[in-house]
Parts: sequence; C-alpha cells; structure tokens
Amino acid sequence: MLLVEDDDNLRFGVAAALRAAGLAVDEAADLPRADEALFVTSYDCAVFDRMLPSGDAAAYVEEMRRGGSAVPVLFLTARDSVTDRVEGFASGGDDYLVKPFAVPELVARVRSLCRRAATVRPPVHRIGDLEVDTARRRVRRAGVLLALTSREFAVLEMLAARSDQAVSRAELLESCWDEMAEPQSNVLDVLVSQLRRKLGEPPLIHTVRGVGYRLACDDL
Repeated sequence: MLLVEDDDNLRFGVAAALRAAGLAVDEAADLPRADEALFVTSYDCAVFDRMLPSGDAAAYVEEMRRGGSAVPVLFLTARDSVTDRVEGFASGGDDYLVKPFAVPELVARVRSLCRRAATVRPPVHRIGDLEVDTARRRVRRAGVLLALTSREFAVLEMLAARSDQAVSRAELLESCWDEMAEPQSNVLDVLVSQLRRKLGEPPLIHTVRGVGYRLACDDL
C-alpha cells in the first residue's frame, strides 16, 4: 500500500503500525512523490491525507480516476463535515477516516480496501490438503488450524494465489515487504524456511532455482 502524509511524525507512526500489522507500506510526503510511486508500482490500496501542501488530494484522485486508475483510496482528514465527505467520495475516494482516528480501525479499513482490489481472487485457495482463507486470514492443513505471522500469511497468500506457478523473489519482496526492506538480505529465505516448518510434510513450497518459489502439492 501507499501512504501519503506530509506530517512526518504522523506518517512514520502510522506506517510503523501498518507494518506491524503485516502490511507492506511505501511512503510519500507529497503529491509529486505519490504520483511517481503510483506510476512505478501497482498498489492494492492508497491512503491520502486530504489536504497536502502540494494540493488537495481529492483533486489528484479525481484526475487519477479520469486516467483509468482503479486503486482503492482512503482519505485521512480533519475535515469532517458532510460536504467534505461527499466531496471525497465524489472525487473517487472509496473510504474516508476523520482525524484523530484509532489505528486498529485504519488497519481494518485498509485491509478491507486491499481485499476489494483483489476481488478477482477466490476467497479461499485450496492446494491439496492446504486451505488458505484470505477473508478470515486463516490457514489450515489437513483440517488443522496453523498459527502464522502476518508476514508469513502474506507470502503464503501470494504463493497460493498463483499455485503451481513460479513466483519470483523480487515479486514476493515487493508485494509482501516494502521499500524499507533490504532486497539482498536473506529475510525471504528465513521466512520461507519458517513457513515450510509450520506447513509440515510432505512439503508444499518448492524452490525454483534462479527464480523464487512455487506452491504445489507435487508429492500428494
């Protein structure tokens, strides 16, 4: 997701909370940097502070919609009148949260918008005896509920959505982490190792040399 907020302290705090909830967050302090980020990256959700020094985010989102962008947008703003909210939705916003807000509510709303962006995906992925419920964020193998971290779930969900296909390391890092992650580190290898241990035998996550990983029930 993309978070656009000019208040550094608020942006850092919100981004940290969203990352702690397992979301991959890119940050922008103004509309030009947001525009650049949206040009080079496909996001599941964008959160905009409504009033930025570089302009009204509602006008920017309206222009986005004219250009064909369908990325779900949530506005954060201190402007809480009915007229302001109507303007936000009329400009192409999908949700509207008034400051001050509770971070758990923001996380829930962002997750809802991310699911909206992925409506073409089935709510439950089944690969052999593995069941990945994307709506409830639950994973079962052979009927047994598994305890996964938010990041482990994000990686498994992406692999499950493209089961039997090789998913590159770059794609997994870009989608499940954010620009703060170190691409050359072994963070993905460590997480996949943990996932394999939790998923048990026979193995479902297979290494595709030179590419990344593939989720498949080859041995079942």
